[in-house]
Amino acid sequence: MVPIHRFQPRVFEALRGYSRSRLLADLGAGVTVGVVALPLAMAFAIASGLTPQAGLWTAIIGGFLVALLGGTNVQIGGPAGAFIVIVYGIVDRYGVANLLIATACAGVLLFALGLLRLGSLVRFVPVSIVIGFTNGIAVLIAVSQLKDFLGLQISKMPGNFFSQVDVMARHAGTVNPYALGLGAACLGGLFLWPRLFMSGSPVLHMAEGHTVRNFARIPAPVVALITLTALSHGMGYPVETLGTRFGGIPQSLPIFALPAFSWDTVRLLVAPTITIALLGAIESLLCARVADQLATDPHIRKHDPNQELMAQGVANFVVPFFGGMPVTGTVARTVTNLRAGATSPVAGIVHAATIAVIVLVAAPLAMHIPLAVLAGILLHVAWNMGEWHEFGRLKHFSNHYRLLLLGTFFLTVVFDLTVAVQVGLALACVLFVRRMSELFRAEPERLPAAAGVPQLGWQLHGALFFGATTKIDPLVGAIEAAPEGVQVHLDIHDLFALDTTGLEGLEQILKTVAERGGRLTLSGAQAQPASLMERSGFNARLAAQSAAPQGPAAASAPGHGPSSGETPG
Repeated sequence: MVPIHRFQPRVFEALRGYSRSRLLADLGAGVTVGVVALPLAMAFAIASGLTPQAGLWTAIIGGFLVALLGGTNVQIGGPAGAFIVIVYGIVDRYGVANLLIATACAGVLLFALGLLRLGSLVRFVPVSIVIGFTNGIAVLIAVSQLKDFLGLQISKMPGNFFSQVDVMARHAGTVNPYALGLGAACLGGLFLWPRLFMSGSPVLHMAEGHTVRNFARIPAPVVALITLTALSHGMGYPVETLGTRFGGIPQSLPIFALPAFSWDTVRLLVAPTITIALLGAIESLLCARVADQLATDPHIRKHDPNQELMAQGVANFVVPFFGGMPVTGTVARTVTNLRAGATSPVAGIVHAATIAVIVLVAAPLAMHIPLAVLAGILLHVAWNMGEWHEFGRLKHFSNHYRLLLLGTFFLTVVFDLTVAVQVGLALACVLFVRRMSELFRAEPERLPAAAGVPQLGWQLHGALFFGATTKIDPLVGAIEAAPEGVQVHLDIHDLFALDTTGLEGLEQILKTVAERGGRLTLSGAQAQPASLMERSGFNARLAAQSAAPQGPAAASAPGHGPSSGETPG
């Protein structure tokens, strides 16, 4: 019977012994991360080819469900930069309606993965593949934002990297200097703002006190959004805004609507569904692991990967009914939440409520936000998202690691994430088999001389499996060239793994020894090889050969040794 994971959200455990001080800390953290999440949610949705409210209500509903039902104390769920390229491609190829269906189906798949306790399988994805597709996605996000950053007059951007570069190159003469100025000011400010208040900076020398420290806590994206929107609107700059492209953001609750569903459509959306589920699982669980490593508060326990996947599944199933996009754990907002003092999922719930209040109260103000400013924020996100230093460290690692990382990176950029991960995992398996086969070796063993009896012996080390069986051929060749009546000994105390293909290699040695009228002995079998040799009947055939007459005459005796058609069971 398949073990089922018990549905047990972390919030119930986290609220045991909940104190007033922890509540105040969670309220402050939730409001802080809610303000940070507001511009990111809009920017991610717009970059994905959706309306800004799709990102906002994804952050509100998805963030609330992830916090309420998840398996972590501080994870913040919502739209993520990693999904921009995926969602844009799905919308471009299948349309928004089918994106909603694929997201809901991915939610069911994620819930099933958690229910069946498969959350730990995500950890089997090699870190080189994760770094490769993360850096690839960061490049694609950056390229996709150049249109709005430069204010290019392009009606619709294509979905793939080379077509985007080609279209932007052909429209390079339509750069809007006002948009470029706002975008550059935003990007520069995002890099500069945290450094203004670092220890030893001139700003801290010129002004001291609680006011400066409190001002420093305002998130840089919020400062950039407010100041540059006010500047652009006040000066009347001719740039594209949320209002001119989308007509602003509705100051109302989202409408529940069922997408048109049919099994024929679902069959067409298998690849997008798997892509969304796979990326959502990887992103959310990697984010949870980062939070585990950074958490120092004793109230924050290690995450439960299966419960987290179940919560992500519920969120992704529900959000499409309100016109939202895929939901996952977000590293930047989770780290912000943690550093702001969060100790329980209450902070994530407050974060969702904060965004909802801002949307319902101040939505009309958002229509003046320049798209170039949002593009600048996303370029900053892409820069922080990429682990660019890993390219410089490649010289310290093996060719296998370099091939996986660079291969996944280029496949993500040139094709898409699905192809990159599929090829990357297949390549990782092939390279793993090759590496394991290189670890197997058969070393000649010096045996004590026996009068008139030829002796051969080897010590087997490593794993004798399908990738290493060719290394048995030299042993068989040496036995065939040995005098009749040869005695062969295999010391297998360092053989820690044996599969049925490897067992076929031992069968071939046994058969060859029998044909030479000799005897085969084995010693030191570990548990796994011993179990397989016993269950397959190899031990019985080995014992039968040992009991048979030895010598040249026995080699030609009818019925001696195992038949050529006999194989392990």
